[in-house]
Amino acid sequence: MTATLPVTPPTGPTPGPDSSSRHRTRSGIWAAMATPGTVWLVLLFVVPVYAILAVAFGNIDPVLRTTAPQWNPLAWDFTAFGNILERVLDRDDLGKVFIRTGTFALLALLGCCIIGYPVAYYVARSAKRSRGLLLALLVLPFWISYLMRMLAWVNLLQTDGYINRILGWFQLPDNRNWLDGDWPTVVMGLIYGYIPFFILPLYAALERLDGRWLEAARDLGASRFWTFIRVTLPLSVPGLLAASVIVVLPMCGDYFTNTYLTGGSPRTEMVGNQIEQFLRGSSQPQSGASLVIVLMSLLLVLMAYYLVTIARSQREDVR
Repeated sequence: MTATLPVTPPTGPTPGPDSSSRHRTRSGIWAAMATPGTVWLVLLFVVPVYAILAVAFGNIDPVLRTTAPQWNPLAWDFTAFGNILERVLDRDDLGKVFIRTGTFALLALLGCCIIGYPVAYYVARSAKRSRGLLLALLVLPFWISYLMRMLAWVNLLQTDGYINRILGWFQLPDNRNWLDGDWPTVVMGLIYGYIPFFILPLYAALERLDGRWLEAARDLGASRFWTFIRVTLPLSVPGLLAASVIVVLPMCGDYFTNTYLTGGSPRTEMVGNQIEQFLRGSSQPQSGASLVIVLMSLLLVLMAYYLVTIARSQREDVR
């Protein structure tokens, strides 16, 4: 007959009142630090979005033809929004503007990938002594407003501008009017305007890559090309997606580029130009605000896809 010995639970320091007090203090500090950002988000995002909804679902003053926002959600009128939604679904009306905007954004994104990825890769793999200078050159365009950079391109693309002069030096047609409402001009302007926003987050992703992965691929006999294809490129996909989202979102609402580089030509009209026309050039602010809601909803789908993809990638990394 065996005797059973009493099992004593392991003893250790039990959390006392001082421990819980410190926990509450830390929580209060973090809450206080998050307060300014929360207030900033409410004032500059939530309130403006609600104002757009109030205008879209509001009324128009019958005398002054100005907007009369409806701040009470229970009294919202969805008539103007329904009309805009029907026009967006019509390929011969606003639907073609959305298709054109998406096409321009995708072509510009492709151009950013072709130009921006090699630049980001070179900066990430450059020596630390020269990396600071290269980063300063990448940040330099942010010192000049987007509007001023587009106006500079207007001078470059004139019939007697430097672009046609350079084409003439190579015995190429040098009498093209780039500002006559051609879509390549808009795409080129979008690439030039947003490529710094593409390069910087991609550089950050490439710079964080573990060099041991590249060394392991080399040790296993992979060439530089296959090391890039099999290792570097797949590992940089999250950064590539982040850079793509950062540039595509503002591209879809851009109206400066088409306005200044093509004179607002209807052949290259984008969604942003339609919104500007409704809000500033007509007495239909409801239609402009409704168009903003439709565009914002489509972009939220793109943002949700990005977040789901990143979350899935992080779960796979944990495994």
